[in-house]
Amino acid sequence: MTQVAEAPQKEKITKIIRSTHELLGQENRKGQVYTDVNDIFYGSEQKPVFFTGSEVIKEAIRRASVGTSVAYPITPQSEAAALIGELYAEGYLDEYFRGESEFAVMGQCAGASFGGHRVFTTTAGPGTLRAMENFPMWAGSRLPIQVCVTCRGVNSPLSIQPDTLEMHYLLETGMLVWHAETAQDLFDFILKGFIVAEQPDVHVPIATCCDGFFVTHTKDTVELPSDKLTLTPYDPYKSPVTCMDMESAPIRMMRDPFVMKSNYISYATHASWQQEVHAAVERSRKHTIRLLDGLIDTMNIDRKILIVGSGTAVSQSREAIRLMEQEGIEVGLVKIKTIRPFPTEEIREATANAEHIFVPEFNVAGWLAREIKAVLPDNGRVYTGPHVAGGMTMPSEVIVSEIKRVIGHRTAVFMGGSK
Repeated sequence: MTQVAEAPQKEKITKIIRSTHELLGQENRKGQVYTDVNDIFYGSEQKPVFFTGSEVIKEAIRRASVGTSVAYPITPQSEAAALIGELYAEGYLDEYFRGESEFAVMGQCAGASFGGHRVFTTTAGPGTLRAMENFPMWAGSRLPIQVCVTCRGVNSPLSIQPDTLEMHYLLETGMLVWHAETAQDLFDFILKGFIVAEQPDVHVPIATCCDGFFVTHTKDTVELPSDKLTLTPYDPYKSPVTCMDMESAPIRMMRDPFVMKSNYISYATHASWQQEVHAAVERSRKHTIRLLDGLIDTMNIDRKILIVGSGTAVSQSREAIRLMEQEGIEVGLVKIKTIRPFPTEEIREATANAEHIFVPEFNVAGWLAREIKAVLPDNGRVYTGPHVAGGMTMPSEVIVSEIKRVIGHRTAVFMGGSK
């Protein structure tokens, strides 16, 4: 009898604590196998597809074992919300419905999360602002809900175009805030975001942000794992606070009259809980570093000129660097993947040799430059911009011109001739 040699087993890669869920390896009602996130990303074949960012959101949720998704239409996230509705019709979600408003949606998401479901929703721009009160409530209640924020303008007159100002408003809500550059980032961040947010020592909500239209409506090549694999379900019994127990924090704190009074107990209660929520965001750092391979990506950071950015401003910066290299100007790049937790030490180390640091942004405030300046002791070398707002594009040539202007390089645009 001829013996058949066993195929060599692929070495398991462990980026984060492996799942011990009782359903691991079993099939759900759609025939998908509950799989550890390490094996979904690092132990299975990834196949290329050509999808928009909205389609990528759908494919991530197909593999995420989401229990509930609540939707409300607002451009540019409406397509993604509708595609998730198709997943519900196909049997991939337990609950899906349209709320009365963005504010109502976020309250309904909280109810589903209190009830023990993994919850996902989407919003954008004015919808983010209408829902804002709920986000610190999610964090204070330790609900690991994920909201995908497809960033757009929030100004008047009305703009539906890409703008990241709303991310500025999310930074101190107690949520994790990640910023995807590409559709690939968006897929990876959605699945990995659930895993980090649901860690017992973290257990806070996460805003997975991307730039509207630039990511949501643009087709790109994305590597996806098999749709026969799905994350193990959320386990609410690993929550650091008791689920739906009116006699335990934080629910008790929300219902008891003493927290409404002006006395030391009230102040101390609120202050200590806010400190714990922000500490939880910091505790996410170690998990995020493993799953995202660091909070930042770098390229040629030994150079004297650096661009530091997040989201699609990074994509524009890559082309700007290519254009400048043709003229002999060497520029390095730092891509920030997470805004909360903020990569303070990583940025200090990456920019140690830089004499000029440029921060291109799609918003009028220049909030990322402020964040960077706040963590660098010698921040006079940080230049806020270029930044555009209201849906304007940022051609790579604009970044090139700004860098040349600052370093005194003669250009046709600013100096009437090239060097």
